[in-house]
Amino acid sequence: MYSAKVKHILAPARSKAVSLAVGMFAVTFVAVGLAITGAGSAVARGAPDSFADLAEKLLPAVVNIRTTATVQAGVHSGPEFNLPPGLEEFFERFKEGQPEQRRRATSLGSGFIIDETGFIVTNNHVVKDAEEIFVVLHDDSELEAEIVGIDDKTDIAVLKVNPKNPLPAVSFGDSDAERVGDWVIAIGNPLGFGGTVTAGIVSARGRDINSGPYDNYIQTDAPINKGNSGGPLFNMEGEVIGINTAIFSPNGGSIGIGFAIPSNLASKVVSQLREYGTTRRGWLGVTIQQVTDEIADSMGLPEASGALVSTVHEDSPAAAAGIQTGDVITTFNGQKVPNSRRLPRMVADSSVGDTVPVEVWRNGEKVALNVQLGQLEKVDLASLRGAPQQDQETPRSLESLGLALAPIGSAVRQEFGLTDDVEGVVITKVDPSSDAAEKQLRPGNVIVEVNQEKVSSPDDIAKQIEASKAAGKKSVLMLINQNGALRFEAVRFKDG
Repeated sequence: MYSAKVKHILAPARSKAVSLAVGMFAVTFVAVGLAITGAGSAVARGAPDSFADLAEKLLPAVVNIRTTATVQAGVHSGPEFNLPPGLEEFFERFKEGQPEQRRRATSLGSGFIIDETGFIVTNNHVVKDAEEIFVVLHDDSELEAEIVGIDDKTDIAVLKVNPKNPLPAVSFGDSDAERVGDWVIAIGNPLGFGGTVTAGIVSARGRDINSGPYDNYIQTDAPINKGNSGGPLFNMEGEVIGINTAIFSPNGGSIGIGFAIPSNLASKVVSQLREYGTTRRGWLGVTIQQVTDEIADSMGLPEASGALVSTVHEDSPAAAAGIQTGDVITTFNGQKVPNSRRLPRMVADSSVGDTVPVEVWRNGEKVALNVQLGQLEKVDLASLRGAPQQDQETPRSLESLGLALAPIGSAVRQEFGLTDDVEGVVITKVDPSSDAAEKQLRPGNVIVEVNQEKVSSPDDIAKQIEASKAAGKKSVLMLINQNGALRFEAVRFKDG
């Protein structure tokens, strides 16, 4: 096993490759290589004799991007890199105790022209926090650029330059039309060497590298390195089918595992950034989790698919439509929800204000609902709260689950530090040999629901256990409140 970290990679010209390695490998955000996604005809495509004609046609539309910024740096600091959220703290410990100084830092990336009037697409991390942005064209002329709009969730940015003459431009293709094994080429500015062309194939599609909520990367083996970030991944028709964004590497250099944002996702984001300066994504207003085999069995679902709703936020479209905590969203807008990871992309791709049909699994039955979507960008996500829960009370030890439980009174609230708005039944002890312990249930956790029924006393939970056993089930489905975060767990009986 190994662990990986994500790192954006803007490379100063001819600088030494630097990669953050945690465990054995690192995921470096560097405008990764060519990845193509898609499905096409069953007819095999032969290897091209040469990429020269295609490269000659496309090179003028690919640009180098140079940014400058004033940064704090230790006396021994090296090249500056833009890091994604979460990694800044990792590097802070190397700066502790060192005197700081301010200096100018230069980073390099890639981009491509999509409109002859000067609209350019790149990665957000290429231009993030930049004080100055310059675009170097294929003829080595340089233009100052301004940011039209950015989207940190997909790592896409749109820039604008004002050229004296129309610029050569490329267009987006259909990333879904490409197949694993199809040829692709990448063009960019790796390590400061502008106008570099590399070729490879689509290695895989639909990759999730945990960089954001809408991960759906194309994986490619086309060589790409630091400085390729924001550059295009082309199919053999010369269409952009991906934006090179990240590589997986133990040393910061290409080992043939690169990731690109698929064009079918990128084109929608780019269109909204050009029109509005921001994105306009649909918002449902729920917190979801994966449906495991155990959860599916405990709920009577025919298969482990869909997205299990662990929280319905107050005053959200979901709450208004009647979606409830414990529902499994099985279809959205007429399309099957294969897993919880897919639902956020389905919602985000929907138009704000549209009313869409949603089917949920509730108490062993399908329930059809209609939801009018809100706009994600208008929501203060940090202030969201779940719909209020209700309760009751009584104490007890439940051997079949390996849990000792207590009703939530003033003494229990004080002992476990529970706030006044927490309702349910608190866990006071967990048998280390139980499935509950394996599921990371701990004293102080609060059981809010069992089998999608709200509970307020240990007796309520005991009744649900007996009902489940009578129905021939081997577990009960619990909604757990752990430090304010809600999640479902299917907990097996000790004697089951």
